[in-house]
Amino acid sequence: MAELTDVDRQDELDSLIREIRDTLGDHDVLKGDDDGERGSPPIEELLRDPDLGRLARKIESLHAADIAMLLESLPRDERLVLWDLVHSHRDGDVLLEVSDSVRDTLIEAMDREEILNVAATLDTDELADLAPDLPEGMMQDVFTALPIDDREKLRFVMSYAEDTIGALMDFDLVTVRGEVTIEVAMRYLRRMDSLPDHTDKLFVIDRDGLFEGVIHLKTLLLNDPETIVESVMETDVVRFHPEDSARDGADAFERYDLVSAPVVDEVDRLVGRVTIDAVVDFIREASDEERLSQVGLSEEEDIFAPVRKSVRNRAPWLAVNLVTALVAAQVIGLFEGSIEKLVALAALMPIVAGMGGNVGNQTITMIVRELAFRKLGGGDIRLLYGKELKVALINGVVWGGVLALVTFLMYQNAGVSGVMLAAVTLNFLSAAFFGVTIPILRTRMGRDPALGSAVMITAITDSGGFFIFLGLASLLLL
Repeated sequence: MAELTDVDRQDELDSLIREIRDTLGDHDVLKGDDDGERGSPPIEELLRDPDLGRLARKIESLHAADIAMLLESLPRDERLVLWDLVHSHRDGDVLLEVSDSVRDTLIEAMDREEILNVAATLDTDELADLAPDLPEGMMQDVFTALPIDDREKLRFVMSYAEDTIGALMDFDLVTVRGEVTIEVAMRYLRRMDSLPDHTDKLFVIDRDGLFEGVIHLKTLLLNDPETIVESVMETDVVRFHPEDSARDGADAFERYDLVSAPVVDEVDRLVGRVTIDAVVDFIREASDEERLSQVGLSEEEDIFAPVRKSVRNRAPWLAVNLVTALVAAQVIGLFEGSIEKLVALAALMPIVAGMGGNVGNQTITMIVRELAFRKLGGGDIRLLYGKELKVALINGVVWGGVLALVTFLMYQNAGVSGVMLAAVTLNFLSAAFFGVTIPILRTRMGRDPALGSAVMITAITDSGGFFIFLGLASLLLL
């Protein structure tokens, strides 16, 4: 039998999306408006329809991540009808998989009882991920419904910021004492119904719960059953504290090819573990947030968000862009006389600005990526300035020279060609300088280095490029 590939799976999901939209379009169930008012019929009424019942059965057979993908691919009204077709026991898993913006719309459509039922199906660490998106006041009801031990675990996880290891860790792990034999450890495992996901090792602790080391499952299988665990366990292992940066944790998982790692407190007591799935989720979310931040967008907005919300989210940086565009226009206005005397300037100045913007965005992307995984010291920053300015100088001379040659062929004017070479080189240097400076300054101010960086560097290279090019032309040619 042929193996199902990722491409095949994606083709199936694309086909299912078309089927969902066609089916819902043929039935009078879409009554939501652009602001998200829910008006679809009750689930019992939906399932009486043979076509919708068939869709519900298909959805039930999918993985939670695939259902999340379907929900994210549909406009709001169709999304809410599909959400009704998802069986209630899958709601929690699906909510954990969807993006933050889509999760908000789904939770808004749920009543108090549905939310409490979802909370009852989730582990403590999963519930902590969901907690920030729950309606105000609902967390107290969730706390009340939890067993006492789970309440304490939930408070513990929620006490840490979302960019720390404490926010990523879970409590579902297997521990063993170092003085027992491998046979005893294996008997203990055989009595369990199942192992926690991503279990590649057991965590060895003493009588007081202090962390001593780990023993990998392969070690258990390949050694004599009478061997004492502490004699074959590993003690020099990567371990984290709850306050550690999640970025540093992700870097360690990549460097050491980890599947899971222990989390210990200040006295080395084992308090939980971090697994590769939590780290991958963190990396994906951080990457998405970074890409959106660079152009001033919020992760709260998805492509099917209501118009009002999208306008509100995008307005601040558009206002900034308007101001910078007016500044660029004023710069051009200073040189109206020069442009009137040499019309070629009007055609060439956008090239200088555009290429400078590209250089600036390349530099900012590199710096933001580096800042995401480590702090840069004074020596590092000096090296970055030196390297980026050298790269900009070489590229400026090379590509400025190419543009100078093209300009000469077009206008037969050596002076304009020389100005083009100089302006491109200087604007490249300016773009590289500010491409390093902007994210570093924002980091030192405690701000997100990626937020709006593309908008700011474009403004600088546009205004600066116009000023440099037109200023040189006015000084040297007119």
